[in-house]
Amino acid sequence: MEIKDNKLNWTLNVAARLVVGLVFLFSSFVKGVDPLGTSYKITEYLTTWQFGSLTFEWMVPMATVLAMTLIVMEFTVGMMLLLGAFRRLSAWLLLLMMVFFTFTTLFDAITNEVTDCGCFGDAVKLTNWQTFWKNVALDVPTVWIFLTRNLRYKKRFERDVLVTAFSILLMVIFGLFNINNEPCIDFRPWKVGNQMVDLDESLQVKSFVTYRNKTTGETEEFLSEELVSKMSDPAWEEQWEWESSRVEDPHEIKADGFSMLDMEMNDHAQEFVGSTDYVLIATIHHLDKITEQGIAAIQDTWAYAQDNGIQMVLLTSSLTEEVENFLYDNKLDDMEFYFADVTAIETMLRSNPGFILLKEGKVLGKWHQRHYRDLMEMKLDN
Repeated sequence: MEIKDNKLNWTLNVAARLVVGLVFLFSSFVKGVDPLGTSYKITEYLTTWQFGSLTFEWMVPMATVLAMTLIVMEFTVGMMLLLGAFRRLSAWLLLLMMVFFTFTTLFDAITNEVTDCGCFGDAVKLTNWQTFWKNVALDVPTVWIFLTRNLRYKKRFERDVLVTAFSILLMVIFGLFNINNEPCIDFRPWKVGNQMVDLDESLQVKSFVTYRNKTTGETEEFLSEELVSKMSDPAWEEQWEWESSRVEDPHEIKADGFSMLDMEMNDHAQEFVGSTDYVLIATIHHLDKITEQGIAAIQDTWAYAQDNGIQMVLLTSSLTEEVENFLYDNKLDDMEFYFADVTAIETMLRSNPGFILLKEGKVLGKWHQRHYRDLMEMKLDN
């Protein structure tokens, strides 16, 4: 298909490259902020997907490499589109990536085996169908970019090589920095400064009910107390039907699925997160992957906590016997430990181990194992 080289078509090409390029840059940046989070999502795909006898679990050890490859490719293609570098190559790469993304998200939307594709990391959450239609919308300018890739094409090899090489290098450095530290921008619930639980006792639990209008199909949410007067009207009950309900508890921890279970399966999360005193939680999401550096960080932090009267506990996803042996072998026998789902722990801190300080339900600080000494320099109120 031959596209005429005129001002309108060229303007549409530039506009399409601008739109898609910016989306790719945003998508790669929010994933590049937290490459480990992207690798967890890729692991979820690899362990969930199965086509007949074909499985992908053998690729799980490469999840971080695959995450970095995806992030770098997205960023580089985005930069190439914006700056017009290697326009023919970028058009082909874009087309292939969008075909892959579109069919992947369509499969997700139909099967719902992976409930969140992680396309925009933790920064923007979309449903699977929203993600699919987002990709369909991007397919339109993508096709136009591909069809007009030869319009006003000029060879600028040295300049295009510099743009491409700089883009790759920049995102590799940025991604590796965030892998070896806590993400430089935190989009997760346990962000420093977040109030994880509200301690105001005057706040009441609220119950909401959603009803659907049988005629128009519209839905409306009501406070349970409001329904008393409405349901006394027979005409209202004939027009509306119950659809769903939810409870809003201001005293619940603002992190889905978070718990701190003891060996008897009692949950102590509210006790520690909502404590009016300082509570330091050391997290280990994979005990078998902890390094000597990580062990030293826990030992030094434990000594600091004891010297300063700070309650410190360990939160892990490992088995009881493994945890007990670990604490005994490393002279940490007196440390209390609790259990949580591995995903909940990884959401708190990417570092293994990591440290999080709370008081009165608020996150005061988070530290990667490489920077645990910064905790000891923090000024704490008595």
